[in-house]
Amino acid sequence: MNLRATSNAEQSEPRFLMCPPHHFAVNYSINPWMDPQAWADRGTTLQLEAQRQWAGLRSVLLAARAAIETLQPIAGLPDLVFTANAAVVLDRKVLVSSFRYPERRDEQAVFAATFGALAERSVIDEIVQLPPGIILEGAGDCIWDPQRYLFWMGCGFRSDPSAAHVVEKQFGVPCLTLPLAHASFYHLDTAFCALPRGSVIYYPGAFTSTALAKIHSLVAPPERIVLEETDALAFAANAVCVDRTIVLSSCSSTLRSKLQERGYLVAESPLHAFLHSGGSACCLTLRLDHCSDAKAAVATTAAERDQG
Repeated sequence: MNLRATSNAEQSEPRFLMCPPHHFAVNYSINPWMDPQAWADRGTTLQLEAQRQWAGLRSVLLAARAAIETLQPIAGLPDLVFTANAAVVLDRKVLVSSFRYPERRDEQAVFAATFGALAERSVIDEIVQLPPGIILEGAGDCIWDPQRYLFWMGCGFRSDPSAAHVVEKQFGVPCLTLPLAHASFYHLDTAFCALPRGSVIYYPGAFTSTALAKIHSLVAPPERIVLEETDALAFAANAVCVDRTIVLSSCSSTLRSKLQERGYLVAESPLHAFLHSGGSACCLTLRLDHCSDAKAAVATTAAERDQG
């Protein structure tokens, strides 16, 4: 497996896995955004646009002091570019995804081999598989909340509610299910983003009343950033967080003000070509360095001991 690492010279974290969109296309439909005929009508133009926009996102992340592991694209796997769906990662442990639709299942072996290569380079420590019959489509549906030390897991369209128990067992942290109610928001990361300082971006229309009750029970009103429909349909919640920088495809002035009021920097990196497949910034990245509080405490103690 050919992987390349690119990093800022001064800092190598946070770290993401990305895959160039050389073979990205809309050849089938597994969510309401995907229209193969519409893609075919403008396929050459949209493919070039996707490559430019992906490169733009990569440049923004590098400028924000991120490191990027690059997975080489493979012909016949147009959605391999959406690396968020590859796995759930925490504390250098990887739980490899299992896909619901057969159109994406060939990606599983590619991602597993990729993580094997990363383990050989000591980027990660452990790789585990889901039990047979359990569907979980990676970080697209299983989002780490660094302030609450838990996973939020979307279910109902692409991932099984029972996968939450597997996540809890493997990582030793809570995993709360959020049933999704709107087919256009088929993965959790299309309508929900847990920010580093405790705020949560979300679109209420994507969730059942049960899911909203869970969000409201754990996220205090001042920490709730509610999206209007226009921002939601532009996948503003499908953002990438790099410290205080929030990277997203587009952002209304209202949303920008809400984020800036909370101390965040907003970096817009247009990714409209990927909306044709129902994806955006978060979908195009997999965070590899998420760390639970207990693990972080151990790492901090070890660093202090080494310095002392």
